[in-house]
Amino acid sequence: MDIHRSRFVPYPPSAINALAFSHPEPEHGQQDPESLRLAIGRANGNIEIWNPARGSWLQEKVFYGGKDRSVEGLAWTQEPDPRDTHGKVVPGRLRLFSIGYSSSVTEWDLTTGLPARHSDGNHSEVWCFAAQPRKSGSGACQKLVAGCADGTIVLLSTDDNDLTFERFVSRATNKKARALSIAYKDQHTVLAGFADSMIRVFDTRNGNVLRNISLGSGPHGGPKEILVWKVKCLSNGDFVSGDSTGDIRIYSGKNYSQTQRISGHEADVLDLAVTRDGTSIFSAGMDRRTCFYTSKKGQSQGQSGKWRKVSHQRYHEHDVKAMTTYEGNKLSVVVTGGIDTQPIVVPIRTFGKELSRGLPALPPTPPLTSAPEARLLVSWWGTEVRIWRVKPQDEGTEKPKVVARLALQGEENIISVSISRDGGLLAVATASTVKLFHLLHLAGAGQALRVRRLEMPSIPGAKALKLASNGKWLAAITATDDIHLVRVVRTDDPEDPPRALEKIQPLYRVDRNITTQSPLSGPSGAYERSIAHADFSNDGNVFAVVDLAGYVDTWVIEGHEDTTAPEIDIDDATPAANDDDELDDEEEQPSEQITYLGQHWIRNPSGHLLPRLDSTPVLLSFQPSSDAANQPEPNGNPAVHPTRNNPHPHSHELPTADYRLLLVSAEHQLYLFDVMSGRLSEWSRRNPPSSYPHEYKQLDLPAKGCIWDVTESQQRIWLYGEKWLFMFDLTKDFSISEADHAGKKRKRDALKNNSGAGDAVPQKEAPVTKMRKSQNDAADNAAKQKWIDVHAVGRKADAEDDDDMEDTTQPLAALRRANTQDGEQTNGEKEEDQVNGGGEVGQVEQNKKNEPWWHTFKYRPILGIVPISADDSFSAPEVVLVERPSWDLDLPPRFVGTHEQ
Repeated sequence: MDIHRSRFVPYPPSAINALAFSHPEPEHGQQDPESLRLAIGRANGNIEIWNPARGSWLQEKVFYGGKDRSVEGLAWTQEPDPRDTHGKVVPGRLRLFSIGYSSSVTEWDLTTGLPARHSDGNHSEVWCFAAQPRKSGSGACQKLVAGCADGTIVLLSTDDNDLTFERFVSRATNKKARALSIAYKDQHTVLAGFADSMIRVFDTRNGNVLRNISLGSGPHGGPKEILVWKVKCLSNGDFVSGDSTGDIRIYSGKNYSQTQRISGHEADVLDLAVTRDGTSIFSAGMDRRTCFYTSKKGQSQGQSGKWRKVSHQRYHEHDVKAMTTYEGNKLSVVVTGGIDTQPIVVPIRTFGKELSRGLPALPPTPPLTSAPEARLLVSWWGTEVRIWRVKPQDEGTEKPKVVARLALQGEENIISVSISRDGGLLAVATASTVKLFHLLHLAGAGQALRVRRLEMPSIPGAKALKLASNGKWLAAITATDDIHLVRVVRTDDPEDPPRALEKIQPLYRVDRNITTQSPLSGPSGAYERSIAHADFSNDGNVFAVVDLAGYVDTWVIEGHEDTTAPEIDIDDATPAANDDDELDDEEEQPSEQITYLGQHWIRNPSGHLLPRLDSTPVLLSFQPSSDAANQPEPNGNPAVHPTRNNPHPHSHELPTADYRLLLVSAEHQLYLFDVMSGRLSEWSRRNPPSSYPHEYKQLDLPAKGCIWDVTESQQRIWLYGEKWLFMFDLTKDFSISEADHAGKKRKRDALKNNSGAGDAVPQKEAPVTKMRKSQNDAADNAAKQKWIDVHAVGRKADAEDDDDMEDTTQPLAALRRANTQDGEQTNGEKEEDQVNGGGEVGQVEQNKKNEPWWHTFKYRPILGIVPISADDSFSAPEVVLVERPSWDLDLPPRFVGTHEQ
């Protein structure tokens, strides 16, 4: 495979301004809730929803912002727990709120990713806000308290599934000092840090000021006022503040007096995080440090002991602006983020015993696509689209050039872009509109492209777009997960531009019976049923989608394209055809059948046989057919004619090609389905997850995309994540020895699965490796003293741990391989196992020719990989691999400490 290793594609970074976990602690016991999510707010207005997934950390959704928008704060609330039809208490619905340089608080619909409502109120810009602590057993909704730019404190109500202004807690002071931070001390007491060196304590019931706490004047030679950037409350009622002097101050919750002051930073402390038991504090700020403080409780020291700084470490390359914590049965982490755009997960319970872990800073769905036949590369960010032309390798090493730019009008960020294989059609979607463009090559204009907008039927925005390779179909998936297909008529006449037909074809998914209602679901539908990925087959005759729950839905085209047939033929006399009699309980179908040029979309008759995935899907792609180009294309439907009894006929002939659909789950399991038969392919049945290479199963980052290399002699799939690249040969099976090695080990160690952060600290790097344990009540202590390993796992594996799979899957795999031991196993042994390149193209060589897989960690971090050459059975595929290393990001100047000068 020829790889153009490139960094010419700009992707501007977006700083992390806010972090918030959906649950402060485990609910109804010590088990971590399945609905636990992490919300990340960025400076470009986007909000990312992450699923910890027992330490896998998967980004599930993105709520897109717009131009000049920013997320400066996030907060979750949970409705009171209702009872189901059986009288059992179920978790209440989760709600997410954000602020960002405006006078309103925004609530987001977790299912659609769109703003649900905005608060009202006659006050200035909101600079900080906090949610009221949830009171167990109470039927009251949590309130929100917000601090404004002029010092006003307002109270917002979330009752009746609404967000309304309730009252002013405090009006603006004479100085109009800005409220920089705010936190609840208890149900009706609020702490607010201001820009005038003051912390004020309010009673939200009557607005009384309970106490004014002064921090004094600023340091000599600096500003007179101290900025109180953050206030946090401890479980025992005490509270802590972080300010612009780099100090944290601890206060008594009884008399509001300062009990201790610790200088932990060289610059401003921007955020604080505290543990659930109130014995640990984390602080972070402009000096890039993350400091850790502890307090040992004892009777001689009162309710809380003396606080001391234990350590500090630099996990980030720039200012740290946000922190949040969650402590549960297994997950126990603090997550930090800042200007360097990467979230860092640090363990709490096993602090010092486990390493930190950096989450992907680049989007999981690459903002890249390509038109291989025209050698065009398309990238987008914000409201801009750029199109590049990449020259072939034999024409020199000239850098790719930008041949077209698109700047969309409006404020919404671009969500999805798709281009046809020949580069003639380009579709762009935002949250409010879908646009279709025609790309033309102008004579005498060199390599520049002319962009012409085409008329489109009205679609109210889309979260995903997909153009068929031939450009005849455009699929748009809306925020409410409605699927719309638009037929595009294209001719061979260059003077005849493409036309999008006015009538939209809706597609309907199978109604799955989800018994348990997730707290993430809302009035817009079930959160788990949100469509995650979609794709057309290579010839555009099959369309597939998969949702977050792992359910796959497929549709196929009946009939062949007939240019003599009507462009749109609507039969509204009978309900839509449904070949599956078992799906009578599905949602009601429309009463009209739409036929486009003799073709009609139906649900795949075998689609209901496709199994549900084991975990959240991260990738969906159709395998190209090696003999598709050689198959003759039928000319219309000659046996279909209108009659008096059937005035709207259409062919019921289904596609005859073999369609294989690849899906990859968050657990790195590969599903290769035969779509028309509704079953796993023979390769997937012979190669269960227990036979996967050990190097592949140890990956901690999900797959982002794939590149197919399918010819008459080989079938290869190149999977890639942000820091890895794997090749699998689908004509070969994984070796049995590899399966034996992997089957005797668990996929995860209990210690690694304990906190949700990184791997265990290597024993040679640990400060303490062994300690002596003695029995105090024994007479002969010396005889019973022994050394124990402090890193030994002290708990037994429970039912949620991954069990050995060799007893069930390996005998089945061996049996299936025995039934297929013929010549097909030797296919590909004469293939050339080399990834060629020259100039700017990287060169990678595969040493083990007989191995059915190959991998490298050479390329990192990978923004995306797209094909750039047309199908050629006699040459290796040519791709563009785009990297965005952290040291290449355009970041503002950072703070330089005294020891760094």
